[in-house]
Amino acid sequence: MNATRTGLGARLPARIKLPQVDVPDGYMMELPGRGSTYVTDTPGPTADAPAIVLLHSLTTTGLLTWFPSIPALSKKFRVITLDQRWHGRGIQSETFSLRDCADDSVAVLDVLGIDKAMFAGFSMGSLIAQRVWRQHPDRVGGLVLCASTDVFQMTPTEAFFHNGMDGMFSRIRGFGSPLRAARVQAKQVDPKEDIYRWALNEFRSTSPLAVSKAIGEIGKHHTRPWVNQIDVPTAVVVPLKDKAIPPARQKAMARRIKGATIHEVDGGHASCVMDAEKFVPVFVHATNEVLARWKERQPAE
Repeated sequence: MNATRTGLGARLPARIKLPQVDVPDGYMMELPGRGSTYVTDTPGPTADAPAIVLLHSLTTTGLLTWFPSIPALSKKFRVITLDQRWHGRGIQSETFSLRDCADDSVAVLDVLGIDKAMFAGFSMGSLIAQRVWRQHPDRVGGLVLCASTDVFQMTPTEAFFHNGMDGMFSRIRGFGSPLRAARVQAKQVDPKEDIYRWALNEFRSTSPLAVSKAIGEIGKHHTRPWVNQIDVPTAVVVPLKDKAIPPARQKAMARRIKGATIHEVDGGHASCVMDAEKFVPVFVHATNEVLARWKERQPAE
C-alpha cells in the first residue's frame, strides 16, 4: 500500500510506511472494581505458552504501539495488550497515575487467570512495567524496558513536556474535564481495509487533555532509589537515535539493574512502529533472552 494514497497515508510523509501485518481483534474487559478497558489476547503456539503483557507509550494505544511486534512474539508467547487508563478505550477515571496503570495491568492477568507474565513496555509503558514489579513482584517473570528511564526532568526537552504541555492543553476550550478527556470515541476502521486510517483513529482516540495530564504524572517518575532492587530477568532496549530520552541515560539505568542486558536499535523514540523492521527483531531477541533466564529460575521459584 502506498503511504500517500488514503487515510493516515494522506497525512504522512511518503517515506513513512506502516508495517503490513495482521492486527488482532480485541474486546472490552471489565476489571472488577476498576473499570473496563480494551484488551487483545493473541494465543501462542501452545496452550501453555508463556504470557507477555505489552504496555504502550504515551498518546497511543496497546495496539498502536505494539501491532508490528505481535505476529513475531506470538510464535513463542501468548501476547496481551491493553489500553491504559485515559488512553484509547482505557479506563475512565478522575485521576491518572502510573501506579493505577500498573495495578490495572495485573488486574488483566487476574481476569485471564494468568499467575505470572513477562511485562514489556515502551516509553510510558516501560515506566508502568517498573511499577508492576515494584507493586506486584510475585506476578512478574521478567521485564523488557524499551526507550526507558528511571528519572525524568533531566533535559530541556523533558522539562518542556512536563512543565509546558500540561498547562497548554488545559486552556483549550472543550478539554476542561478529565472524565471528558478520558476517552474520545473514534469511528472504528478495519485495519485490513486501511491500516493508515486505522492508525490515525487509534491515535485520535486519546484526547489532548488526557495526554497533558499523563505527561504531568510521567514527569514525576523517579524509580532510581529502588530500580537496582529489580530481581527478575531484565532486558533494556535502547533506540540509539532517541531524542526524547537520551540513550546514555537509558544505558545507565540498565547498568543499575543487576544482570540486565542491553539491546540497541538503530532508530528513534517511535521505532516500535516507524522503524519496525529494525525494532522488532531486536525486541523479540530481548524477550527470548529474558524468557530463557526466567525458565532457568522456575525450578527454584
